Amino acid sequence: MEKEFRKDTGEMRKMAVHAQHYHAMFWATISFCSYLALSLVLWRGGILNLEQVLELGTLSVFMNYALGIMEPILWIVEAISNLITAQVNIERLTGLLETVPDVADSKKIQEKYGDTFNAKRENWEELIGDIEFRDVSFRYPDGEDYVLEHFNLKIPAGTNVAIVGETGAGKSTLVNLVCRFFEPTSGQILIDGRDARERSQLWLHSNIGYVLQTPHLFSGTIRDNLLYGNEHATEEQINEALARVSADKVVARMEKGLDSDVGEGGDLLSTGEKQLISFARAILADPRIIVLDEATSSIDTVTEQLIQDAIGDVISGRTSFVIAHRLSTIRTADIILVVKDGKIIEQGRHEELLRDKGYYYKLYTRQYEEDMINSVMV
Repeated sequence: MEKEFRKDTGEMRKMAVHAQHYHAMFWATISFCSYLALSLVLWRGGILNLEQVLELGTLSVFMNYALGIMEPILWIVEAISNLITAQVNIERLTGLLETVPDVADSKKIQEKYGDTFNAKRENWEELIGDIEFRDVSFRYPDGEDYVLEHFNLKIPAGTNVAIVGETGAGKSTLVNLVCRFFEPTSGQILIDGRDARERSQLWLHSNIGYVLQTPHLFSGTIRDNLLYGNEHATEEQINEALARVSADKVVARMEKGLDSDVGEGGDLLSTGEKQLISFARAILADPRIIVLDEATSSIDTVTEQLIQDAIGDVISGRTSFVIAHRLSTIRTADIILVVKDGKIIEQGRHEELLRDKGYYYKLYTRQYEEDMINSVMV
């Protein structure tokens, strides 16, 4: 990476030096030509004035002409430079707009279910939450190694699936496939018994609640951010969602309550407060599938306990995927998937995995020892 960085920055430095060189040469040439023209006018005009052929006033006008003749040239060059800069920006923007998505609905699916801008919700079926991985193999578009190979797993509706592993092990891969952010290289992912590709992405995404490790709120009020989950929610539903995750305490502390501004990206709230609002927003959407991506790893202990108390209620009756850093928080999961180096190496319940004394056992005991040491030090 350092070699590539040095190479790219070296090329950029070389081009920047050349650009400044040509820029300096251009301005020097223009200035030279401008003052050369002025010198010629003064020389020839001075002679004519001495011969009383040309008056001083007329000579002064010609001098202004000599200096001013270069200004249009400078304007033209400046305009060309701005056009080139604009062309680069337009090419980048056009390239972005014309980028073909890696995952897209077929025309047949769009005709039946609509697209992002014209959803045909009357044709949408109710999502129950049964998920099945059927002989799924997957590798990322820019990767060479398979992350999953001939993977099979049935997840009945309402199942709580925990995904654990060290940082960078590839815990988000399964969730990305379920959410159809990527499609399997081979095999099928079935949602309620049908291939996920047989229904629209918007239908699936409308039934998924996703709480990120780093919460994000949009500029506006707390109410505005909650209504992103369900724009038709009533005041009673909003208050109920806030109460279920103890986010009502956050709102109560705000001067204007639900109409309090959260700032750019939620900067007026703490990380824990933003996370609680994100939980309430997900609940308000009433999704059939909920994903918690290490949702308690970046908050304080008190707030974490509030969220842990609410998680059981939040995921009850829903198919849920919990990407966990703290293994103590997923002991009650229906199934735990252990990921290492991008591959699932173990799966089962908490007690079963501890009994097998494999990789999960090592992770759990190591974390338990660290917690014990930290508690003693405190």
